Amino acid sequence: MKRIIFMTLTVLLFVSCSSDDDNQPEYIPAAFEKGILITNEGPFNNGSGNITYISEDYSTVVQNIFKNVNGSNLGNIVQSMGFQDNIAYIVVSNSQKIEIANRYTFQRIDSVTTGLVNPRYFVSVGGNKGYVSNWGDPNDNTDDYLAVLDLRTNTVSATIPVAFGPERMVVANNKIYVAHQGAYGQNNLISVISGTTVESTIPVGDVPNSMVVSGNTLYVLCGGNPSYTGSETAGSLVKIDLATGQVSQTFSFGTTQHPTSLTMDGAKLFYNLDGKVYKVDTASISLPGADIINGNFYTLQAKDGKLYAADAKDYASRGSLIIYDLSTNQQIQEFETGIVPGGIYFNE
Repeated sequence: MKRIIFMTLTVLLFVSCSSDDDNQPEYIPAAFEKGILITNEGPFNNGSGNITYISEDYSTVVQNIFKNVNGSNLGNIVQSMGFQDNIAYIVVSNSQKIEIANRYTFQRIDSVTTGLVNPRYFVSVGGNKGYVSNWGDPNDNTDDYLAVLDLRTNTVSATIPVAFGPERMVVANNKIYVAHQGAYGQNNLISVISGTTVESTIPVGDVPNSMVVSGNTLYVLCGGNPSYTGSETAGSLVKIDLATGQVSQTFSFGTTQHPTSLTMDGAKLFYNLDGKVYKVDTASISLPGADIINGNFYTLQAKDGKLYAADAKDYASRGSLIIYDLSTNQQIQEFETGIVPGGIYFNE
């Protein structure tokens, strides 16, 4: 295993010698280019969420990169991150804001601090428009919305009322598909957003928690209602035909099976269930599929023959990112992260 370097990184600015403006930066080195970024939620309510960087050759690990570069913490619960071109939009849910930074240097550019109420995830359809899912008051099922961001001014330009509990979003064919997991409750819808309009809603299984797009199909993994609700329901895998906007097939798990963290590589789907990672071939779906790896992971991402699995451990101490070779299902690397690693991204 290659030696891992833990380091505190300061991004250097190379200053132009122009007589017009001696403070104008000419070049900012892309210190965090071509690697893995992990958003760490941090302990609840203490404001110490952060981001870990791992270089693509696995030789360098940098903890807390935003603070190292900018001298300030991101805030309370770093929920997720999204990208538009060379900009990163870091959603800090309990701090009710989005921090905006260069995705390769993590120099802070701006922030959005108004118009967001319990923000969750960010996506962009390109151009100058971004979308942020918001729970509003998580105990109020009537005030949930998507905030539309003007990416030129970094302000909320409009809001779109939606069903309660909007969470993860994916973009396909210039439309946004929003999974309504249900905030502190449970829901069973996918909203289809076009522009600033809810074009339609698609009923799926209870508690849709993750989605992937392949060609003209949207795969939605639904966890089902947990037992503590008193009305436990089975998890399911739902296929939606994006051409028609209709559910084409639904595959059910057992009533007490509640899968999470759907991801995809090639024609294979992967997800977590009851302490194991399962693999399903989309050409012939049969649940639960083949169990290939042991582990109860907080989130998964598959890419280029590897599975990246975040282990939150006890949710109070540092977690880890574990990388598996999917040709052998064997672990090939493990790296320490921050507390509660909840999002895995590839900075290409």
